[in-house]
Amino acid sequence: MMALQATTEQERARQRLARLRELIAYHNHRYYVLDDPEISDGEYDRLFRELEELESRWPELVTADSPSRRVGGAAAAQFAPVRHAVPMLSLENAFAEAELYDFENRLRRFLNFGDQAIAYYAEPKLDGLAVELVYEQGVFTLGATRGDGLVGENISANLQTINDIPRRLPRDQAPARLDIRGEVCLTVAGFTALNEQRAANGESLFANPRNAAAGSLRQLDPNITAARPLEFFAYGVADADVLAVDSQQQISARLAALGFKTIPHGRVCADLAAVIAHFQQLAQLRSQLPYEIDGMVAKVNDLTLQKRLGSKTRTPRWAIAAKFPAVQATTRLLAVEYQVGRTGAVTPVARLEPVTVGGVTVSRATLHNEAEIRRKDLRLEDTVLVQRAGEVIPEVVKPLVDQRNGRQREITLPTHCPECGSRLLRSEGEAVLRCPNHHDCPAQRLRALIHFCGKAGLDIEGLGKKVLEQLTAAGLVGDIPDIFRLRAEQLAPLPGWGEKKAANAIAAIDQRRRVELSRLLAALGIRHIGEVTAQLLARRFGTLEEVLAAGEQDFLDIAGIGPQAAAALVTYFAAPGNREMLRQLQEELGLEIQPEGAPEQSQPLREQVLLFTGKLSDWSQDEAKARVKELGGEVATTLNRRVTHLVCGSKPGSKLPKAREMGLTILDEEQFHQLLAGDKQIEVKGEK
Repeated sequence: MMALQATTEQERARQRLARLRELIAYHNHRYYVLDDPEISDGEYDRLFRELEELESRWPELVTADSPSRRVGGAAAAQFAPVRHAVPMLSLENAFAEAELYDFENRLRRFLNFGDQAIAYYAEPKLDGLAVELVYEQGVFTLGATRGDGLVGENISANLQTINDIPRRLPRDQAPARLDIRGEVCLTVAGFTALNEQRAANGESLFANPRNAAAGSLRQLDPNITAARPLEFFAYGVADADVLAVDSQQQISARLAALGFKTIPHGRVCADLAAVIAHFQQLAQLRSQLPYEIDGMVAKVNDLTLQKRLGSKTRTPRWAIAAKFPAVQATTRLLAVEYQVGRTGAVTPVARLEPVTVGGVTVSRATLHNEAEIRRKDLRLEDTVLVQRAGEVIPEVVKPLVDQRNGRQREITLPTHCPECGSRLLRSEGEAVLRCPNHHDCPAQRLRALIHFCGKAGLDIEGLGKKVLEQLTAAGLVGDIPDIFRLRAEQLAPLPGWGEKKAANAIAAIDQRRRVELSRLLAALGIRHIGEVTAQLLARRFGTLEEVLAAGEQDFLDIAGIGPQAAAALVTYFAAPGNREMLRQLQEELGLEIQPEGAPEQSQPLREQVLLFTGKLSDWSQDEAKARVKELGGEVATTLNRRVTHLVCGSKPGSKLPKAREMGLTILDEEQFHQLLAGDKQIEVKGEK
């Protein structure tokens, strides 16, 4: 009888907890998302206390989506990597009206459109941190940063503390899996209050709301995140097909219906003229908005057109960020210092009398190179105009010549490296001075380490610029392999460290002992080889051994790699010291280089290289080439030994007879469409 009574009581508790979760989620939505609460704070607190009391009595009934679990225990020592199911891409930027027209002209050429109007969905560009939320069967299961677009960091515990992120979606509206993209940010008022609190506590202040949001989300203790006034705004999904919608506007409406805050002031614009008008309205509203915006995002509204347009390596073709004009201020140019980069480039940097530009105190700004200094006629002691545009590094725009008073002096560039004393060189056709002492210049070695461990490299948590400067000064790190030789007992005694921080750093390093080929190639800091080119190399060769065995022509055969990049690759991998470093990483230090690329079944054109000639009737060549790349194929720009297919439109020209001589497979437009559709038995129709 007692067992039956306990079971009945437990069932009543289960039912009540389910109801309390629904009620609290509903009132959270009314309060945090709609700003229209239906109950008083006291009534809300009573519901929450009842939930906590029942869960305390029946811990086995606590569910993953319980409101009481918004703040959990301490997060893992570092954030685990998360691969996005669909890459989170960046956006192309436009800083002038003409660049928006250029963007639309590219769309028209790609789609083979005439004068047909293209409608857009335009909304403010919030200045926060992009994140992805994963819901399975309507329940929040994972949250991650954007990271490099392919792999982010698991910050689920911290995102759970943000009140306007639903833990569960309405059951009758949620698909089996839904990946939400959005922005975490602070309002201007929240940012001000946070900095006031930090000032009162004697802590350093955040530079701007975006930095504050990013810093808040990357706390190892979720309780710190919970104390910050963060907000989440949803703006998109990874796969719109699961929502059964036709337009970007409908995506926004569905997200709102699912319980998310969406970005205010979004609207459909019938054409580009309407986009520009909305941009101008937002520029006027900017100072009155409760949150920081740095521009506007315009997206092709029709999802069918979005699919046709697809994406480039880093950006979607169907969207662009229109940025507000640069924020400028005047100050005095006090001195010029010289920084040596990881490739040996010596960059002049202006030391300025501190001035506030767009809410940020600026005391340094780039001068680019000697040619820029001469072109602008900059002199020491000049009053200069400084600007920050699109959150980039501040730059000196020009001197205010009419304010010169005779005390101005010419800027003289150095003849020798300020770090190692080597004589500086300038290659033919370049404006940049370089230190040729790549292996022994301390500045180049340090910059290479910072790049290797940074966001553009392996992204090793805890090994930022200041830490690497400390480790280098302490003699613990001199080159890249030394990173993987570090031990916790070496780090713990250092100033500002301790056992916990040291253990976290070693765990973060160990986490990067398995790395994808493209990430490693980008991390090495080879001149002219960034993230995009590294991905091209990884997709083409697959393994580091194949890259090392390649010659200059092999690199040049890859569409998107030019003579400079090919020559840089040959030079880098020919150096015995670089090959020895890679050997040590793999054979002595346990670095596992993972193969690149999507599963074979999703890449039907893998190992196939297509060359186009003539005019296609259905698609533009750009659209056809993009489709080939999406299916794992490569596109050649000239006839070479790697080409497998020649695709002929009308008036194919001289490539056709040459392709016949080489014995290549020649396809007309219909056969090309069959190839894209996965037809293995393409009917050969004879000579063209």
